[in-house]
Amino acid sequence: QVQLVESGGGLVQAGGSLRLSCVTSGRTFSDYNMGWFRQAPGKEREFVTIINWTGGRTAYADSVKGRFTISKDNAKNTLYLQMNSLKPDDTAVYYCAADRIRMRPTLPTTSGNYDYWGQGTQVTVSS
Repeated sequence: QVQLVESGGGLVQAGGSLRLSCVTSGRTFSDYNMGWFRQAPGKEREFVTIINWTGGRTAYADSVKGRFTISKDNAKNTLYLQMNSLKPDDTAVYYCAADRIRMRPTLPTTSGNYDYWGQGTQVTVSS
């Protein structure tokens, strides 16, 4: 079992930055592929980014490429999401998630592939 706790959300103006954190506990953090998803009001949960268990591979949704950066610190059991040049369309609840199947041919971008989820942190970008 893995517990995930996000933090770092808040209210920011368009063009600003935020860094989200996701602290994990319960199992070895480095054993999991780790992803970020988000869900805006009235919309489906959508993939944002993923980093694989070694930290050597990442993938991003087209909507955030060049603006968001995912990283991880295995020593701190923490996943990060650096978000720059934020837009009002980035407003959503952001969730971190863990995928326990390490050896995948492609990085999973659908929520059904993830086994554990945090409770989410709200990000609001004002125009």
